[in-house]
Amino acid sequence: MGKAIMLQGTGSDVGKSVLVAGLCRVAANRGVQVLPFKPQNMSNNAAVAIGLDGGQGEIGRAQWLQAMACRAEPGVDMNPVLIKPESDVGAQVVVHGKVFGKASARDYQGLKAHLLDAVMASWERLKARAELVIVEGAGSPAEINLRDRDIANMGFATRANAPVVLVGDIDRGGVIAAIAGTHLILPDEDRRMIAGFLINKFRGDLSLFDDGLAAITRFTGWRSFGVVPWLREAALLPSEDAVVLERSAMAGEGMLKIVVPMLPRIANFDDLDPLKAEPEVDVVFAPPGRALPADAGLIVIPGSKATIADLSALREFGWDRDIAAHVARGGHVFGICGGYQMLGRVVTDPLGVEGVAREAAGLGLLDFETVIEPEKTVRVSQARSVEFGTPMTGYEIHLGRTGGPDCGRPVLDIDGRPDGATSADGRISGCYLHGLFSNDAFRACFLQRLGVRSQLADHRAAVDRSLDAIAAHLETHVDVDAIFATAR
Repeated sequence: MGKAIMLQGTGSDVGKSVLVAGLCRVAANRGVQVLPFKPQNMSNNAAVAIGLDGGQGEIGRAQWLQAMACRAEPGVDMNPVLIKPESDVGAQVVVHGKVFGKASARDYQGLKAHLLDAVMASWERLKARAELVIVEGAGSPAEINLRDRDIANMGFATRANAPVVLVGDIDRGGVIAAIAGTHLILPDEDRRMIAGFLINKFRGDLSLFDDGLAAITRFTGWRSFGVVPWLREAALLPSEDAVVLERSAMAGEGMLKIVVPMLPRIANFDDLDPLKAEPEVDVVFAPPGRALPADAGLIVIPGSKATIADLSALREFGWDRDIAAHVARGGHVFGICGGYQMLGRVVTDPLGVEGVAREAAGLGLLDFETVIEPEKTVRVSQARSVEFGTPMTGYEIHLGRTGGPDCGRPVLDIDGRPDGATSADGRISGCYLHGLFSNDAFRACFLQRLGVRSQLADHRAAVDRSLDAIAAHLETHVDVDAIFATAR
């Protein structure tokens, strides 16, 4: 049975996912059989992984990346509970890769006792396969109001006897208070699980924080495992938390500006990562309340966990008018998954799968309609670009069936069936396939048609190199040997 170490954070978005991926790659590079684990994840960025029955299911995108860092095949046991928010108070609950049901935030608390059984079953299976399991927490263990039903942080750590490294983000400020405050309010049982702390996202001379490390140890008695510098290589890795998109609202210097509206329930926005990595491309995420920039060459409408609700929000923000004006100026539009559904004439939900609203007018840019259906499509797919003839690999995670005249001009052939639709002039198109821009030949042809040259020859290899670079930084700046020795 493998040993374990768990990374928890003083809050969300402190960089736990990247650090777990980096430590996984360190262990893999040392020849250790290592696997990642996150008991409960809340994210609309999902990936397809091997299911318990040998089929396919959903896990958080971060665990897919961490599996890549381990050089292991991703499986649903790596993230047994995935919560996909659909509204401010409700979410879809995915257990072992399959839809378990829907729950309000309050109802979900009552499910946790049942879900802990699923978490621990996955945990036992992973431990049997690995020498080391590196576990990622969710949110913060300092949310003591949720402690009695917790399955994501100390509730899991104490049950699994997994020692914890607490991660603090110095870039957001107040890291000393965050770590000392966590120590102050944790109950004794939880406090004893913490073996030490890491400071993440430091900019500048690391020695300037020596006094800060000493102060934290003085307040808490916990040892420091090191200070992690700002990891520029992390920009190539898929992000899980949409909060990072707020930092992408500023334009750069790319020849082609691609604008992406930040839908309230945006999903799988890492589809845009390969385009962001292109030197001649400037990807700008437009937040609610801000008009879509008029100088965009392409607008990409991304995936959505709630197509009808996000269509309503899109109109509320005035983005429908911005998109119409963009098209009138000769601009291009591409929709992915839920964004593809929005391009048609109408989206109907006769069974109320997404919620109360049963129908919404689409943007009317393509001649088709979509019917939302309860059965979810989850699969890795092999495809071919109809326009460019390039072979592709991607994945599908969606509800709904789309059909109409413009589907007669599909974007892709997926395993022998057409997918997507294109306008007669070729400027408006969309499809269900996620990950299509990760295919280098397709991305190069797509960008060439928009007047720019692809300079990223192998996106997956670039991600892999980033993982190795992050691992090297951790070996240099963090006492990795002490962290691994803490595992039990």
